[in-house]
Amino acid sequence: MTDKDVDGLNRRLDRFERELPRSVGQSLRWLRGPSARWVRIPAGLLFIVGGIFSILPVLGFWMLPFGLLLLAQDLPFLRRPMRRALLWMERCWVRWKQSRRAQRGKG
Repeated sequence: MTDKDVDGLNRRLDRFERELPRSVGQSLRWLRGPSARWVRIPAGLLFIVGGIFSILPVLGFWMLPFGLLLLAQDLPFLRRPMRRALLWMERCWVRWKQSRRAQRGKG
């Protein structure tokens, strides 16, 4: 794995944290820290399992990618795919916000 993958993933996650509500962003920042590794790995696995059982009301599909993002901090083979996934999600988010602005401008 290259430094580009680590740096790119961290930049994307930093940007993602800024978009979240403050308390959620701070929790995610703490989970990404080196000292939280022993919390991050079991939490990531639990989120993945929760995502698999997404038919339950509280659990949802959102948990699966979130668990993979947490595990990508410690598993190098997940860093590149998760960096690309975050980039794709960011592009979709920007397009969605632009289309919303355009709709408001017409109305």
